[in-house]
Parts: sequence; structure tokens; C-alpha cells
Amino acid sequence: MTARAEFARPSPNKKINIDRVFHALGDPTRRAIVEKLSQRPLSVSMLAKPLAITLAAVVQHLEILEKSGLVHTEKVGRVRTCQIEPAGFSVAEQWITDRRALWERRFDRLGELLAESDEG
Repeated sequence: MTARAEFARPSPNKKINIDRVFHALGDPTRRAIVEKLSQRPLSVSMLAKPLAITLAAVVQHLEILEKSGLVHTEKVGRVRTCQIEPAGFSVAEQWITDRRALWERRFDRLGELLAESDEG
């Protein structure tokens, strides 16, 4: 893949795949890219500068981040600018929130059962 590759952006009506989101975030280089983009939009070449990888490797990581719905890129002239896509993070946040709520209910129920056994 070359640095000039076009990336596929999920359509607004397409449901973001939670597996792709977690796969994308499972790589330390992609997390570093997300961290940089959390500060401000950057060009691909600006993203590549502090990373110890080739520009082509950065492009491959960006493609995975974009397909997962976490990042959006746009090419204007010869410059491809990347920015965070909040929808992908919202999907991950909701998944984590749902799991947390489930476990909090279970712990509450366990607390109630333990309190009942202390009373009896």
C-alpha cells in the first residue's frame, strides 16, 4: 500500500462494528496515533514524524482506524488530514457502560444477599 491510498470511510448509516473498534485500539501504534489526533487534526506526514515507522506503515494504521470508524481522513490537494471521528468512540463507550452497569447490578445484588445473611 502506498501513502497515496484512498481510505474507505464507513457511511453515516452503517453501524460501526465494535470488534473493529477494539481491534483498532488493540495496537499501541494506533493508540499513539489516536492520542495525537485527540489534540488536533494532523496531516499524515505530521503523524508519521514522531513515530519510528515508515509513512506507508502509518497509512496502513490509518486505514484500519478509519475502517473502524475512529478516524476520518480527507485529502485536499496533496495533503491528507486526519481527525478523530467521535461516533466510533461512542460505540466503545456505550459497550463499556453496558458491561459496567451489568456488573454494578450484580454487585448490588450480592451486597443485598450478604446483608440479608448478616441479619439472619
